[in-house]
Amino acid sequence: MTTNDPRVLSNLIALVEKWHHDRNLIDGSTDKDQVLKLLEEFSELSNSVCKGKDIRDDIGDMLVVMINIMARRKISFEECLATAYDDIKDRKGRMIDGIFVKDADLTQEPPDAHEEFIGAAI
Repeated sequence: MTTNDPRVLSNLIALVEKWHHDRNLIDGSTDKDQVLKLLEEFSELSNSVCKGKDIRDDIGDMLVVMINIMARRKISFEECLATAYDDIKDRKGRMIDGIFVKDADLTQEPPDAHEEFIGAAI
């Protein structure tokens, strides 16, 4: 692969950022608008997962929207991923019903039904 190869992650990110700028989706939109779009794309991912369909386009669409938000905030994909990794790298926990639950959440009192409902809605 060459340095201009569109399959290289940094080149793809630059192409997506240019696509956003060319369509006025950076200055002409808001983070709130893009988060709503991200939720729409997440819904499509959920639908595809539930139906056993290919999820590559759904995940890609979510990344496109997240790149828009990152460009607007002037933060990089690498910064975001590094921050998330730093947050999880030493995390301990266990699997419960197919979900990793961190130790800090295992020691908390269980929420009452109202808190559980609100947490699920967020």
